[in-house]
Amino acid sequence: MNIEELIDKVRTSKNKALTESESKQILREYGVPVVSETIAFSEDEAVEAAQKTGFPVVLKGLGATLLHKTERGLVHLNLTDAETVKNAAFMIAQEAGDELEGLLVQPQVQGKREFVTGLFRDKQFGPVIMFGIGGVFTEALSDVTFRIAPLTETDAAEMLDEIKAKSLLGEFRGEKAANRDELIKTLMGLSRIGMEIPEVSEIDINPLVVTSDGNVVAVDALIVPGEIQAEKKYLPPVAPTVIHSLFYPKSIAFVGASGVIGKWGHMLVVNTISGGYKGKVYLVNPKGEPIAGRHVYKSVVDIPGKVDLGVVTIPAKMVLDLIPQFKEKGIKSMLIITSGFGESGSEGKAMEEKLATAARKAGIVILGPNTMGICNPHSNFNCLSVAIKPMAGSTAIVSQSGNLGIQLLAFAEEQGIGIRGFSGSGNEAMITVEDFIEGLEIDPLTKIIILYVESVKDGRRFFEGAKRTGKKKPIVLLKGGQSGAGNRAASSHTGALSSDSRVFDAVCKQAGIVKVERSMELLDLASAFSSLPLPKGNRVAIVTLGGGWGVITADMCTQEGLEVPDLPDSMLERMDKILPAYWSRSNPADIVGEHDNTIPLTVMEEFLKWDGCDAVINLGLLGMKIFVKRLGESVRLADPSYSEEFLSEGMKLLDSVEEDYIASVARLIEKYNKPILGVSLLEDEKHHTVYNVENCKFKSVFYPNPERAVTALAKMYEYFRFLNR
Repeated sequence: MNIEELIDKVRTSKNKALTESESKQILREYGVPVVSETIAFSEDEAVEAAQKTGFPVVLKGLGATLLHKTERGLVHLNLTDAETVKNAAFMIAQEAGDELEGLLVQPQVQGKREFVTGLFRDKQFGPVIMFGIGGVFTEALSDVTFRIAPLTETDAAEMLDEIKAKSLLGEFRGEKAANRDELIKTLMGLSRIGMEIPEVSEIDINPLVVTSDGNVVAVDALIVPGEIQAEKKYLPPVAPTVIHSLFYPKSIAFVGASGVIGKWGHMLVVNTISGGYKGKVYLVNPKGEPIAGRHVYKSVVDIPGKVDLGVVTIPAKMVLDLIPQFKEKGIKSMLIITSGFGESGSEGKAMEEKLATAARKAGIVILGPNTMGICNPHSNFNCLSVAIKPMAGSTAIVSQSGNLGIQLLAFAEEQGIGIRGFSGSGNEAMITVEDFIEGLEIDPLTKIIILYVESVKDGRRFFEGAKRTGKKKPIVLLKGGQSGAGNRAASSHTGALSSDSRVFDAVCKQAGIVKVERSMELLDLASAFSSLPLPKGNRVAIVTLGGGWGVITADMCTQEGLEVPDLPDSMLERMDKILPAYWSRSNPADIVGEHDNTIPLTVMEEFLKWDGCDAVINLGLLGMKIFVKRLGESVRLADPSYSEEFLSEGMKLLDSVEEDYIASVARLIEKYNKPILGVSLLEDEKHHTVYNVENCKFKSVFYPNPERAVTALAKMYEYFRFLNR
């Protein structure tokens, strides 16, 4: 068949696999380097083909239903003469029976390195390309990486560098390095097939052999056709302007307002008012009795003024009846706190869909249902279930878990992290995380986007929106529900090795999303991205008061892909003039317990001047006053010769010293445009992660332990690399 006939066969055969020979013909047309081969239909023809090919050869059974030939004994390797070819042909015919359509004769390709590559279709994100270690250990080692099609050449190149055994692509045991151009061309070809032939369900190339001279050859291949996935009906996008308006209501109606402490209808009202909201607040309850000393309306239509936002806490079965009232009143936005909808089962899901349909027809946008609220510190708008008042800043938080989102807000308030806005997205009946990404993309006050995501409604839109937005501002994401993802039932290694979590990880890498594994890392990254310049490389200088802490931090840097470079003689000479003779004379720089804060500042400045350093981690230089305070308390109890005035003045002096130190660190960051990440020696009730410094572009950041500082720096460098791909 010619290529057009083969592609037409793919489009009409649905679930019937192509033969290996047919699969390779299509792959060859798309630039994949495949092995030369001959089809034989008898033992004699196989022998003749082997003689023309030249021994040694490989003989395989050929047939559309022969998917796993090696396991069935239908592949015979390294056949060196006519007799072995004839015997192999006989055994293949015996095993394959009526499934046999022919015999495939190939030259025995010599190469110690085998890889696997392929394609499958994910229900959320579409065609996915895979690359990894191949051969008989493919599934056992599971050393693979994924990307969403269409690939760029940069995507393909990154895939080659992501597998753990990437050293096999270099020179190996006397064999030349793999031809990376051919590998990239292969991955790009698979990507094109994924985009151009939607009827291709799976492709499996295993092994993809690298020969001793570095050439790349596909010696086995499988293409599995399938029905085109039915086009999903997605929720219509919500305009970014609508997202913006949710955070700036000039008037709010609380439907279901209550005078009972602890009820949602009371908590939301009192927290909004006490949070300093300046707009008009209207309370709605059918009883009409005063609440919190305020007039209560029996219905929203009774409210005399304009209402921008309706906050709903009445029982789920009563919410649909509000739609005509909201329409009559001209209320365009509805925040539904009420639970009992889609999260409660099929009946609740049907009720939620009916509500969303009615709201859409009425021109009303729903946030929720089943959400914990919304806040915007820039306008003192804190419509939340708890009394949290984070400071205004540049970090936007969107969470599909209301409780987790509220906890993040509380930590942010405690640690001095400025918040642009927060929203729990709830069940996302209308406004989805994809809408929030697009809304925050164009919001000038948002510099960092924090997401807690358990699922996405529209995978492609999520991917494309995040990739576009990520080039303008970092998106930091925590994914929930990863451990429950199961492997797909698939006909190929490619499909069998994939999982929902692996595909989502690939989406994040490709889109530039900074994915974290723990909730506190969300705020650690918010602190770093909002306060510090990005590192321009991965070379780290470490300044420490104690040697062991520095060694541990250096080890963690190496584990996270950061380099701790040796100090050149010129740096050693400069440091020798600053530090005592017994300093470590290395990186990490152990400044041996020096308590003069000018010394670590001078050392850090020398590192920042050095073109071999991209970032500094300083350990144990903040928090010393806590030890001194405890010493003072001991002196107060045990040595009356020291006056209370002396001890109190000493503590005030230490406070001043630390304040000066924090400010000096921020000014060094600004002067050299390189990040400094601090680790506190100890923390007290006054400790923050982020410290604002007056008239300074950047801020000082101090983490409670080295692990969090190193992880934050590594993720910042990961994002820098994405921006500079």
